[in-house]
Amino acid sequence: MNKSKLAIGLFVAGTMTAVFGLVIVFVGPIIIDDQIVKNLVIDPKNEISYTMWKDIPVPFFMSVYFFNILNPTEVLAGEKPMVEQRGPYVYRKRLQKQNITFHPNDTVSYLEYRSYFFEPSMSVGNESDVVTIPNMLVLGAAVMMENMPIAVRLLLSATFKGFKEGPFLSKSVGELMWGYDSKLVDFLNKWFPGMLPSTGKFGLFSEFNNSNTGLFTVHTGKDDIRLIHKVNSWNGLTKLIYWRTPQCNMINGTAGQMWPPFMTKESTLPFYSPDACRSLELVYQREGTMKGIPLYRFVAPKTMFANGSDYAPNEGFCPCRQSGLLNVSSCRANAQVFISQPHFYNADPVLLDYVQGLQPTEDEHGLFIDIHPETGVPLNVSIRLQLNLYMKKVSGITETGKISEVVMPMIWFEENGYMDGAIVKTFHTNLVLLPMVMVYMQYCFLGLGLATVLGAVLLHYRGKVRPLQHMVTAQISLAHPHPKAYVVFYIANSIR
Repeated sequence: MNKSKLAIGLFVAGTMTAVFGLVIVFVGPIIIDDQIVKNLVIDPKNEISYTMWKDIPVPFFMSVYFFNILNPTEVLAGEKPMVEQRGPYVYRKRLQKQNITFHPNDTVSYLEYRSYFFEPSMSVGNESDVVTIPNMLVLGAAVMMENMPIAVRLLLSATFKGFKEGPFLSKSVGELMWGYDSKLVDFLNKWFPGMLPSTGKFGLFSEFNNSNTGLFTVHTGKDDIRLIHKVNSWNGLTKLIYWRTPQCNMINGTAGQMWPPFMTKESTLPFYSPDACRSLELVYQREGTMKGIPLYRFVAPKTMFANGSDYAPNEGFCPCRQSGLLNVSSCRANAQVFISQPHFYNADPVLLDYVQGLQPTEDEHGLFIDIHPETGVPLNVSIRLQLNLYMKKVSGITETGKISEVVMPMIWFEENGYMDGAIVKTFHTNLVLLPMVMVYMQYCFLGLGLATVLGAVLLHYRGKVRPLQHMVTAQISLAHPHPKAYVVFYIANSIR
């Protein structure tokens, strides 16, 4: 074959290969992003992603820790409470969306039901374990009635005595969690309907099990992927009515399960929590990986539960106490209940001085969400919150004794879940391996193309140079037949 033609053929093939590699460099990411967008839209046609959204396949667990009071008699006499943490008592959490309705404006409504199942093998004890915590019905009601006439407070105290209700409860974990029979509760529900959040048994999580979180309407992302999962309304509301400023009453972000794709380190994770009665927002902390999948970790900023004095935008959530406490009385029947991070992590240190037995650390008590930034899908979630009761001595209500003013921790819980098993393999293959293969392909094509072009150029050059060398050698041989002259010329030509 003619070497010149071969060189031209190689040059054309190499150029096309390099151009193809260059095209992949620019077009490849666009193709991947386009596929991500198509597969993330909330649509029954997207079988895998829709199934993940409808019936979350990731195992979720709720781990509950009680603050068992070791010195209730001394607390009643005005001494500092001493607590020991008991737990975890672990429950498997099942989430399932029902009543799914798509709307013409590219939104979808649903009710998400949650149910809990005790997991003895993951727990430190049984639901029959007995712990002692403050009696919310007594100490919570006492603070609520603090400014009522003395006659009303005396009547309330007499009612407590009549139903044999004291300032502290010693009940089993199962009763405290899911409810126990109380004649006082029956009495209050009969004569003061709506005063208590539940109409049946009274328990800390009685209204959570086998219930829904309200009617969410979220964007499907079909019209704009940047809106996907963002809340359009909750129970028909586009803003809340619990708080004092329009900013605090805003319903921001998603429903707290998935977020829009293509996140950066400047992105935040806003979401609306019906249990906290407000929108929350997490901020970027660091990069990481989980089973080979890249992630961004988002955490709660110190300003999340800061009071209005330390962080002005939170003034609307007041009346406030120390930073680190969220007063949820406005959405919890005016009960003096506060939410914080466990062990008062990220809260005013003075809160730790009022209670013995608390040791906050970031690893054990900080909340976080690990997100795959390209898709907005959580890989690892740990939401940790603590329920506290504000209690104090109230004149006329003898059940409060000489209790010192204190924000008393009662219970903290962690809701966590992480991708595992087949779903993580599928996720890793489609969103890590395939893009990685495409990256390698583009460099392979570029390298192969450039090498082929270079080979073609060398081949073409050698094809031109060798005949010229032979011609010059022949001429020199005729003009200078002496062997030494030929050798000198040949060596010089080779070095050149």
